[in-house]
Amino acid sequence: MSKVIIVAYDITSNKTRSRFSKFLERYGVRVQFSVYEIENSNRILDIVKTNIEANFKKLFEPGDSIYIFTSEKNSITKYGSANLLDNDLIFI
Repeated sequence: MSKVIIVAYDITSNKTRSRFSKFLERYGVRVQFSVYEIENSNRILDIVKTNIEANFKKLFEPGDSIYIFTSEKNSITKYGSANLLDNDLIFI
């Protein structure tokens, strides 16, 4: 079983959403409209997180959210309004 990173997002601005999607296409494949699957490596995960912090976080509108799920550590990283939710998620 290969290890993957899943990035799911909900971004209001068409321009920001398109830019974010094009960024993710460099590292993975789109599996649904706002969901990408990326081969898991610490290097790629660091690149994705660093780019979100440096280039996208400042563009988020109040309802925007990004979830990063990593299968290797069963961890979740949240950005935007997703940080306001404190719900437990179960990986299946």
